[in-house]
Amino acid sequence: MTQERIRVLTADDHPVVRQGLAAVISVEDDLELVGQAADGAEAVALAVETKPDVVVMDLRMPVLDGVAATRQIRAQLPDTAVIVLTLHAEDDTLWQALRAGACSYLLKDASHDDIVTALRAAASGQAVFGTGVAEHVLSRLAGREPVPQVLPELSEREREVVSLLAAGLTTREVARRLYLSDKTVRNLVSAALHKTGVPDRANLIALAREAGLGKG
Repeated sequence: MTQERIRVLTADDHPVVRQGLAAVISVEDDLELVGQAADGAEAVALAVETKPDVVVMDLRMPVLDGVAATRQIRAQLPDTAVIVLTLHAEDDTLWQALRAGACSYLLKDASHDDIVTALRAAASGQAVFGTGVAEHVLSRLAGREPVPQVLPELSEREREVVSLLAAGLTTREVARRLYLSDKTVRNLVSAALHKTGVPDRANLIALAREAGLGKG
Protein backbone atom coordinates (compact mmCIF):
# COMPACT_ATOMS: atom_id res chain seq x y z
CA MET A 1 0.00 0.00 0.00
CA THR A 2 1.34 3.45 -0.93
CA GLN A 3 2.22 5.61 2.06
CA GLU A 4 0.17 8.81 2.29
CA ARG A 5 2.37 11.82 1.68
CA ILE A 6 2.80 14.72 4.09
CA ARG A 7 1.16 17.80 2.55
CA VAL A 8 3.25 20.94 3.04
CA LEU A 9 2.49 24.64 2.55
CA THR A 10 5.33 27.19 2.64
CA ALA A 11 5.03 30.89 3.49
CA ASP A 12 7.92 33.31 2.93
CA ASP A 13 8.14 36.69 1.21
CA HIS A 14 11.51 35.85 -0.36
CA PRO A 15 11.21 33.91 -3.65
CA VAL A 16 14.66 32.37 -3.16
CA VAL A 17 13.60 30.84 0.16
CA ARG A 18 10.38 29.51 -1.32
CA GLN A 19 12.31 27.98 -4.21
CA GLY A 20 14.79 26.39 -1.80
CA LEU A 21 12.04 24.84 0.30
CA ALA A 22 10.30 23.58 -2.84
CA ALA A 23 13.54 21.92 -3.91
CA VAL A 24 13.92 20.23 -0.51
CA ILE A 25 10.35 18.91 -0.59
CA SER A 26 10.45 17.79 -4.23
CA VAL A 27 13.16 15.16 -3.71
CA GLU A 28 11.43 13.45 -0.77
CA ASP A 29 8.95 10.72 -1.73
CA ASP A 30 6.85 11.19 1.40
CA LEU A 31 6.47 14.99 1.07
CA GLU A 32 4.16 16.96 -1.22
CA LEU A 33 4.15 20.74 -1.75
CA VAL A 34 0.53 21.92 -1.92
CA GLY A 35 1.07 25.68 -1.98
CA GLN A 36 3.43 28.64 -1.60
CA ALA A 37 2.46 31.96 -0.02
CA ALA A 38 4.32 35.28 -0.24
CA ASP A 39 2.69 36.91 2.81
CA GLY A 40 0.84 35.96 5.97
CA ALA A 41 -2.64 36.67 4.68
CA GLU A 42 -2.05 34.51 1.62
CA ALA A 43 -0.71 31.76 3.91
CA VAL A 44 -3.94 31.72 5.91
CA ALA A 45 -6.09 31.68 2.76
CA LEU A 46 -4.07 28.89 1.14
CA ALA A 47 -4.03 26.87 4.35
CA VAL A 48 -7.82 27.01 4.59
CA GLU A 49 -8.08 26.05 0.92
CA THR A 50 -5.53 23.20 0.84
CA LYS A 51 -5.65 21.98 4.48
CA PRO A 52 -1.97 20.98 4.66
CA ASP A 53 -0.48 18.72 7.29
CA VAL A 54 2.35 21.17 7.94
CA VAL A 55 2.94 24.87 7.23
CA VAL A 56 6.51 26.21 7.10
CA MET A 57 6.13 29.82 8.22
CA ASP A 58 8.44 32.83 8.00
CA LEU A 59 7.81 35.34 10.79
CA ARG A 60 8.53 38.66 9.12
CA MET A 61 6.23 39.05 6.13
CA PRO A 62 4.09 41.83 4.66
CA VAL A 63 0.30 42.19 5.02
CA LEU A 64 0.16 39.80 8.01
CA ASP A 65 3.17 38.69 10.04
CA GLY A 66 3.97 35.05 10.67
CA VAL A 67 2.92 35.06 14.33
CA ALA A 68 -0.56 36.36 13.50
CA ALA A 69 -0.82 34.01 10.52
CA THR A 70 0.18 31.07 12.72
CA ARG A 71 -2.47 32.00 15.27
CA GLN A 72 -5.18 32.18 12.61
CA ILE A 73 -4.18 28.93 10.95
CA ARG A 74 -4.08 27.03 14.23
CA ALA A 75 -7.48 28.45 15.22
CA GLN A 76 -9.11 27.38 11.95
CA LEU A 77 -7.12 24.21 11.32
CA PRO A 78 -6.14 22.66 14.67
CA ASP A 79 -4.82 19.53 12.96
CA THR A 80 -2.33 21.52 10.87
CA ALA A 81 1.12 21.87 12.41
CA VAL A 82 3.19 25.04 11.94
CA ILE A 83 6.98 25.12 11.74
CA VAL A 84 8.59 28.53 12.06
CA LEU A 85 11.61 29.09 9.79
CA THR A 86 13.35 32.41 10.41
CA LEU A 87 16.71 34.17 10.55
CA HIS A 88 17.30 34.55 14.28
CA ALA A 89 16.70 32.63 17.51
CA GLU A 90 15.46 35.80 19.20
CA ASP A 91 13.72 35.18 22.51
CA ASP A 92 10.60 37.34 22.28
CA THR A 93 9.78 36.27 18.74
CA LEU A 94 10.38 32.62 19.62
CA TRP A 95 7.91 32.66 22.49
CA GLN A 96 5.34 34.69 20.55
CA ALA A 97 5.41 32.04 17.81
CA LEU A 98 5.11 29.19 20.30
CA ARG A 99 2.22 30.89 22.08
CA ALA A 100 0.55 31.35 18.70
CA GLY A 101 0.65 27.59 18.20
CA ALA A 102 3.90 26.82 16.34
CA CYS A 103 5.26 23.38 17.23
CA SER A 104 8.80 23.74 15.86
CA TYR A 105 11.28 26.54 15.28
CA LEU A 106 14.18 26.37 12.81
CA LEU A 107 16.70 28.92 11.59
CA LYS A 108 17.11 29.60 7.88
CA ASP A 109 20.59 28.10 7.91
CA ALA A 110 19.06 24.70 8.73
CA SER A 111 20.26 21.85 6.52
CA HIS A 112 18.12 19.85 4.09
CA ASP A 113 18.05 16.97 6.57
CA ASP A 114 17.07 19.26 9.47
CA ILE A 115 14.11 20.63 7.52
CA VAL A 116 12.92 17.21 6.37
CA THR A 117 13.24 15.82 9.90
CA ALA A 118 11.23 18.75 11.28
CA LEU A 119 8.48 18.27 8.67
CA ARG A 120 8.12 14.58 9.44
CA ALA A 121 8.20 15.22 13.19
CA ALA A 122 5.58 17.97 12.98
CA ALA A 123 3.28 15.78 10.90
CA SER A 124 3.44 13.14 13.63
CA GLY A 125 2.79 15.61 16.44
CA GLN A 126 6.36 16.08 17.65
CA ALA A 127 8.29 19.32 18.26
CA VAL A 128 11.74 20.11 16.87
CA PHE A 129 13.99 23.04 17.76
CA GLY A 130 17.03 23.78 15.63
CA THR A 131 20.57 24.42 16.80
CA GLY A 132 20.67 27.70 18.75
CA VAL A 133 16.93 27.70 19.32
CA ALA A 134 16.98 24.76 21.73
CA GLU A 135 19.41 26.67 23.93
CA HIS A 136 16.94 29.55 24.26
CA VAL A 137 14.11 27.18 25.13
CA LEU A 138 16.13 25.30 27.74
CA SER A 139 17.43 28.54 29.28
CA ARG A 140 13.89 29.91 29.64
CA LEU A 141 12.59 26.66 31.10
CA ALA A 142 15.50 26.56 33.54
CA GLY A 143 14.66 30.08 34.67
CA ARG A 144 17.97 31.60 33.54
CA GLU A 145 17.93 35.22 32.49
CA PRO A 146 18.73 35.80 28.81
CA VAL A 147 21.94 37.60 27.90
CA PRO A 148 21.24 41.34 27.54
CA GLN A 149 20.79 42.31 23.90
CA VAL A 150 23.28 44.65 22.24
CA LEU A 151 21.76 48.09 21.42
CA PRO A 152 18.34 47.03 22.75
CA GLU A 153 16.71 50.24 21.51
CA LEU A 154 17.01 48.96 17.93
CA SER A 155 14.61 46.55 16.29
CA GLU A 156 15.94 43.18 15.19
CA ARG A 157 16.10 44.30 11.54
CA GLU A 158 17.75 47.63 12.40
CA ARG A 159 20.35 45.80 14.48
CA GLU A 160 20.97 43.39 11.63
CA VAL A 161 21.55 46.23 9.16
CA VAL A 162 23.83 48.14 11.53
CA SER A 163 25.82 44.98 12.26
CA LEU A 164 26.45 44.40 8.55
CA LEU A 165 27.49 48.02 8.07
CA ALA A 166 29.86 47.66 11.02
CA ALA A 167 31.29 44.59 9.29
CA GLY A 168 32.24 46.78 6.34
CA LEU A 169 29.39 46.18 3.89
CA THR A 170 28.03 49.00 1.73
CA THR A 171 24.36 49.96 1.65
CA ARG A 172 23.91 48.08 -1.62
CA GLU A 173 25.68 44.98 -0.26
CA VAL A 174 23.49 45.03 2.86
CA ALA A 175 20.38 45.33 0.69
CA ARG A 176 21.41 42.34 -1.40
CA ARG A 177 22.33 40.26 1.65
CA LEU A 178 18.95 40.87 3.32
CA TYR A 179 16.82 40.94 0.14
CA LEU A 180 15.84 44.55 0.78
CA SER A 181 15.82 47.67 -1.40
CA ASP A 182 18.56 50.29 -0.99
CA LYS A 183 15.88 52.74 0.15
CA THR A 184 14.67 50.37 2.88
CA VAL A 185 18.23 49.97 4.17
CA ARG A 186 18.69 53.75 4.24
CA ASN A 187 15.41 54.14 6.13
CA LEU A 188 16.50 51.55 8.68
CA VAL A 189 19.81 53.38 9.15
CA SER A 190 17.93 56.66 9.67
CA ALA A 191 15.73 54.99 12.29
CA ALA A 192 18.80 53.59 14.04
CA LEU A 193 20.43 57.04 14.06
CA HIS A 194 17.32 58.54 15.64
CA LYS A 195 17.03 55.82 18.29
CA THR A 196 20.71 55.84 19.29
CA GLY A 197 21.05 59.62 19.17
CA VAL A 198 24.31 59.59 17.20
CA PRO A 199 24.77 62.32 14.57
CA ASP A 200 25.76 60.36 11.49
CA ARG A 201 26.42 56.96 9.93
CA ALA A 202 30.13 56.94 10.78
CA ASN A 203 29.36 57.43 14.47
CA LEU A 204 26.65 54.77 14.29
CA ILE A 205 29.13 52.27 12.88
CA ALA A 206 31.66 53.19 15.57
CA LEU A 207 29.00 52.72 18.27
CA ALA A 208 28.03 49.36 16.82
CA ARG A 209 31.62 48.15 16.77
CA GLU A 210 32.14 49.29 20.36
CA ALA A 211 29.08 47.25 21.28
CA GLY A 212 30.54 44.17 19.63
CA LEU A 213 28.55 44.14 16.40
CA GLY A 214 30.08 43.48 13.01
CA LYS A 215 32.50 40.81 14.15
CA GLY A 216 32.92 37.65 12.10
